[in-house]
Amino acid sequence: MKLVCTQGELNTNLSFTSRAVPSRPTHPVLANVLLVADADTNQVSLTAFDLSLGIRTSFNAEVLQSGIIALPAKLLNDITSRLPEGEITLEDESAAANETGEGIVVTLTPASGQYKLRAMGGEEFPELPVIEDNQPVNLTAAALIEGLRGTLFATSGDETKQVLTGVHLKVLSDTLEFAATDGHRLAVVETDNHNPEASAEEQLEVTVPARALRELERMLAHSAEPEEAIALYFDQGQVVFEWKNQRLTSRTLDGQYPAYRQLIPQQFQRELTLDRKQFLSTMERIAVLADQKNNIVKVSIDSGAQEITLSVEAQDIGSAVESMPAQISGDDIDIAFNVKYLMEGLKALPASEILMQLNSNLTPVIFTPLSGVKMTYLAMPVQLRS
Repeated sequence: MKLVCTQGELNTNLSFTSRAVPSRPTHPVLANVLLVADADTNQVSLTAFDLSLGIRTSFNAEVLQSGIIALPAKLLNDITSRLPEGEITLEDESAAANETGEGIVVTLTPASGQYKLRAMGGEEFPELPVIEDNQPVNLTAAALIEGLRGTLFATSGDETKQVLTGVHLKVLSDTLEFAATDGHRLAVVETDNHNPEASAEEQLEVTVPARALRELERMLAHSAEPEEAIALYFDQGQVVFEWKNQRLTSRTLDGQYPAYRQLIPQQFQRELTLDRKQFLSTMERIAVLADQKNNIVKVSIDSGAQEITLSVEAQDIGSAVESMPAQISGDDIDIAFNVKYLMEGLKALPASEILMQLNSNLTPVIFTPLSGVKMTYLAMPVQLRS
């Protein structure tokens, strides 16, 4: 095998695939990245697989001789990332090496020197899962990124509640719904689903680990045009995302996902329209003191003055109060939140103006953007100790 590629292409694609290399591989070959070079198409593909998450990326190169080989992922990544920009020649010397009993040796030749690495035969590397006979759901990259940005932050980090560590995807005839909750808050995003084959009754549901979806978001942001079609395949226990020559596969999470739609109130006694950026920047200033104590911010709603006041009492440290205008309908009320949950939700809501809807100071509060993405963010208030 022999190929010539740029340091930039090799480094970028290695950095994506390396994230699917296990830190403690159950089998030696899994510590490698599989490199396949095709002289007919001048394409090089890199694959990493930890038996749960699999990533394959492809890029153009000058392939002088086709071949397949498994290279030590961490070492290759560490070397490539430090090489200067420019062309790199990658060649395996297996024939010559076998005569000296060294096994497979791969030579990396940048402009400035030469690196030799021990490698393994590619035939030992496990195949990425393939889902056959399934009609894909087709989405644009922009819709998928929109859904992930609006929900990933709300997943749980608690491995004991495994199903909550993922994003729940629900396919309807013309929309794809993303939902994430950690038990304290809930984020739901609806995006267009370009799947004319799906019937109105057809409904697929699957929960995908947040770890896999974070990698998907990184890859899409780097390698996909906003309107590019992304094919999404579901099967028992497996999900596959495909576009261009890129592929990400992941195991799905078992377990019943909470019936989150039932948590969202349908009627409200109070409604506020707020400038999102002003609300967020006020919250960020107030949070400096909230972080010192219990992370709680009090929001006092004053319909007479048409303003809200944010306040923090950090005992033995200090206090802070800031007010901002709001369009308010409904009676005055004081309500308190965990400042971290509120800020993360406000950052994810993609609109200049948002609607805040609530009933009492201990029932769910809903935030929605007034334009753009169809997103709902639910935050549970916390009890104020008088």
